[in-house]
Amino acid sequence: MERPYRVIVAKPGLDGHDRGAKVIARAMRDAGFEVIYTGLHQTPEQVVQTTIEEDADAVGLSLLSGAHMTLVPKIVEGLKANGKGDVLVVCGGIIPDADISVLEGVGVARVFTPGSALDEVTRWLEETLDSREGDAGSA
Repeated sequence: MERPYRVIVAKPGLDGHDRGAKVIARAMRDAGFEVIYTGLHQTPEQVVQTTIEEDADAVGLSLLSGAHMTLVPKIVEGLKANGKGDVLVVCGGIIPDADISVLEGVGVARVFTPGSALDEVTRWLEETLDSREGDAGSA
């Protein structure tokens, strides 16, 4: 890891199940990331504000409620509108295969579905952020 990356783990919307988000947050912490978990019932605006305030490198959105097609684009747009379009956005949770390409089309870098291995998630995030860090350093 190039440096300790700051990652927001957020539960937007009315979804009240956060066990998976907590497991992911712990795995990221154990892999060397600085993790800020926002807790349940976050609005898109709150997620954007926390990402800005914490100067995060990435935001991981955990959604099980089915509202991903509404909430995720609002968060991506909010980040862009606030000059934070370079923040890496990833999603996880119950997201149908047909929706994955749509989410990627609005700016989500990767969608992790149930069954994704924790080391796959942390390795991908580390490699992707390292790659971006290297690109920024060579510019």
